[in-house]
Amino acid sequence: MEQKVIMAGFGGQGIMAIGKLLAYAGMLEESNVTWMPSYGPEMRGGTANCAVVVSDDEVGSPLISKDGTAAIVMNLPSMVKFEKELVPGGKLIINKSLIDVEPTRKDLDVYYVPANELAMELGNAKVANMVMLGAYLELTKIVDVESVLKAFVKVFGEEKSHLVPLNKDALAKGAEAVRKLK
Repeated sequence: MEQKVIMAGFGGQGIMAIGKLLAYAGMLEESNVTWMPSYGPEMRGGTANCAVVVSDDEVGSPLISKDGTAAIVMNLPSMVKFEKELVPGGKLIINKSLIDVEPTRKDLDVYYVPANELAMELGNAKVANMVMLGAYLELTKIVDVESVLKAFVKVFGEEKSHLVPLNKDALAKGAEAVRKLK
């Protein structure tokens, strides 16, 4: 199985973080992975996106160009830019909190997740990215949630391990949100 996901939003929304977590979780599960970040002119507030490929086979290229299987979009400019990079039937996971328009393509499986509101229910707006990652994991089952939580400590260090329970809850909120949409 191979998943090619684009994650995109404003700088500061944790796009690179969830991309790294997914790639690292894939490595922990002995999949072949690539993670390719791309930053806009500003780190915070500018656009940021990354492409992550998780595969049972060797990855031919880290680039995703019109062959993405999914996109996680946190803001409208990201949706406009990246919906065209998905294959027909690809999964488009939209942050409903910040995007109030429908995508132009009708051949995608679209999931609207109110990531910011769900994060605020947990008491921390910063985990909206993890809510979206949880939605993606529920839809694809590409890696185990436990692998993402192990990756969290590896990527961010032991000093951030106290944040694992909050992030676990955020992943669960995202998963629950898309289960309701199926």
